Amino acid sequence: MKLDVDSAAFADAVAWATRILPSRPATPILAGIKLEARDGELAFSTFDYEKSARHHIEAAVDEDGTIVVLGKLLADIAKALPQGTISLQTANSRVTISGGKSKFSLQLMPESDYPQLPEIPAAVGQVDAETFSAAVNKTAVAVAREENRIVLKGIRVNIDGDKVVMTSTDRFRLARTSFTWTPENADFQSTLLIDGSVIKDISRSLDTTSNVVLGYNPEKSTLLSVSNAGRQSTAQLIDGEFPAVDRLFVDEYPIHAVINRSELISAITRVALVAEKNAPIRMVFTNNEVQLSAGSADESQAKETIDAQLDGEAITVAFNPSYLKEGLGAIDEPYVRMKMVNAARAVEFNGQQELDGDESLDYRYLLVPMRFID
Repeated sequence: MKLDVDSAAFADAVAWATRILPSRPATPILAGIKLEARDGELAFSTFDYEKSARHHIEAAVDEDGTIVVLGKLLADIAKALPQGTISLQTANSRVTISGGKSKFSLQLMPESDYPQLPEIPAAVGQVDAETFSAAVNKTAVAVAREENRIVLKGIRVNIDGDKVVMTSTDRFRLARTSFTWTPENADFQSTLLIDGSVIKDISRSLDTTSNVVLGYNPEKSTLLSVSNAGRQSTAQLIDGEFPAVDRLFVDEYPIHAVINRSELISAITRVALVAEKNAPIRMVFTNNEVQLSAGSADESQAKETIDAQLDGEAITVAFNPSYLKEGLGAIDEPYVRMKMVNAARAVEFNGQQELDGDESLDYRYLLVPMRFID
């Protein structure tokens, strides 16, 4: 291998590809990054059997070649190289990387030991990266963080023609995001379960000026690919049955309350200062206001009242303040509509643009109230 390449493009590609490398790889070769030079391109690949990352950049290739080197070390070196053109050249069992007055010599890893990367499945549809990233982030709010049931660490992706619905739940709350996209086949339907942390990591690294293309093969239904701006990621799908959560949504809620979202978040933040860990914040809805309170008579207490447009009978509900703020934080609209049945049933949160307008169902957040003692 012998080539010249721009140092900034090289550092960016190495950093992106090596971000998935495990801190404790199952085998030493999985700590490596594979570089392939040919046809005026330098390709980068990483793989840990569960997920893979592939990227390529332009390069002036004098000699084709394929090598594997320690990924994290190469990332550190690439980040420290001076701006401008750098050179890579292999000799015997080493690769020399030089730029400006800097020169590094790295030991090559056995390329023959590197596992074969999974094949990228055919595209099933695409959407702009900003919409995709926002949907993933909103849904990831309710992904279980510590849970023995692996399915609760996943995001269910339901594809039906031009509509995509993402759902997650940790048993205490549920998040659902819907968006439209451009399918390759208008009749395509499928339901996938992808690890929430993996898809969120992919969404964080997207180029928002380009579309996201999802790839999936129903006949080999174990892999999802995400392509964006020349970068390709794959992830193993979770094999398991996602909980039947559709029944948790109620067709008719007898109690509705509309509140300014930023005012509510600020009030929760202040009142929660006196709440012990995992202690609830109480919300008392009466007339056209809601009083938030936390703490107990023999300890610190806090109360705050803000405006709320109430439709229905007075009600008192209590929530985990962290879960409450995370759900509200995923709503983009300036107002939030809380839809309630009683103090024990899950409450639905939706955003809306106007105080007297209709709620949006593009994002639906369900939160189970906590028991409280007056």
